[in-house]
Amino acid sequence: MAELLLLTSVVALFGLAFWLTTDSDDDNGGGGLMQPVLVPVRARPQR
Repeated sequence: MAELLLLTSVVALFGLAFWLTTDSDDDNGGGGLMQPVLVPVRARPQR
């Protein structure tokens, strides 16, 4: 039983380390959240 618990904890630690070291989906690869992009919107000229 102790071997199973040890194996489970080692696999969980490796999984956590892999999950924390993977890059996020942003462009700069620095981690964290993606930065918002400002998109120009055309406004109608007032009459």
